[in-house]
Amino acid sequence: MLTIYGVPFSVHTRKITLTAAFKGLDYTLEQVFPFDPPQQWASLSPTGLIPAIKDGDFTLADSTAIFLYLERAYPAQPLLPQDDKLAGQALFLDAYAGGTLFRTIVHGLFFQKVLRPKVRGEATDQAVVDQICNGIRPGVFGYLDSIAGGDYLVGNSLTIADIAVVSNLLTYSYLGLDIEAATFPKLAAYFKRQIASSFFGTAIRAEQAAVDAMGLDRSLIAA
Repeated sequence: MLTIYGVPFSVHTRKITLTAAFKGLDYTLEQVFPFDPPQQWASLSPTGLIPAIKDGDFTLADSTAIFLYLERAYPAQPLLPQDDKLAGQALFLDAYAGGTLFRTIVHGLFFQKVLRPKVRGEATDQAVVDQICNGIRPGVFGYLDSIAGGDYLVGNSLTIADIAVVSNLLTYSYLGLDIEAATFPKLAAYFKRQIASSFFGTAIRAEQAAVDAMGLDRSLIAA
């Protein structure tokens, strides 16, 4: 059985649990917090980051590497389009979600609003939060809004692009932050459609206990 190491509300761990679920794979999730990893964690994740997997005697770290491994090892229910151009677009948006969206927005906000006060016992730096929300977020969300007019970001079916972007937006929403429909109407509508689907809804319910234990905010998801 596939074992996934990480935490349910992690953007990158969720990307892999959603991939496994979409492909109908049986898996177990073993919780690993990167700031308090178990012994021998470096043998599973040389970078020290989550997620990592163990599939039989094979281990692998990095969410994109894991996704591509699962896509090849378990080709049923593909999350990359067969069309080369659409596949390229999906992989670009996966990279955009993991790089620009996560690194410049979600990661910083999660650190300031969750990790600093709840884990490190430090005060949130509101100036950093304001800079991310008012200085960086408009451009990133504006780009996503410009491509979010349909049910899916790429093609006519769910792809890794949707999983990667929605995973980031879900964690963003757990911080009590909204995607303002007046400013980003297509992105807000797209996100609402996705989290209302049975696929994402099942995943959201499965991580509810972990989200509540961390003291995150589910009010915008339940609304």
